[in-house]
Amino acid sequence: MGAEILVMVVLPLLLALAGGWDLASFTIPNLLTAALAAAFVLFAAVTALSLPAIAWHLAAGLAGLALGFTLFTLGYIGGGDAKLFAAITLWLGFSDLAAYALAASLLGGLLTVVILVLRQYPLPARAARQAWLLRLHAEKSGIPYGVALAAGALLLLPHTEIFRLAARL
Repeated sequence: MGAEILVMVVLPLLLALAGGWDLASFTIPNLLTAALAAAFVLFAAVTALSLPAIAWHLAAGLAGLALGFTLFTLGYIGGGDAKLFAAITLWLGFSDLAAYALAASLLGGLLTVVILVLRQYPLPARAARQAWLLRLHAEKSGIPYGVALAAGALLLLPHTEIFRLAARL
């Protein structure tokens, strides 16, 4: 029961919070990525993951961190996005990493196109009173890529190894 709650409630809730926070403020609090990592530790304990399985998930998280910070260094994503990517890959492990990276990339491209197109039009007066929408609409603002990272994980989650493991317990 604990594994199901972690995978079907806690993980999606934290992902939605991270995506929403990024959308509203262009930041992802370290507390959210730390909570994602801590929730994985609980998941590993509740499911009695073997030490080799935990090691592979940690290796995937480290690979995600290395890739994320490479993209951050190149200026493609923000630091919060890099940490969120690492926390998500910690959960997914190598078995679902390629599918996740593809889903997040496609959703990120779609998000970018939609935001860039919408920035070509003036905000309606009612929306222009919302500071977060003004920031999102500003031509020089970036893209809240954490939205795509969270959405990709949520989209893929029911098809992942961790989901199947939680459902079996």
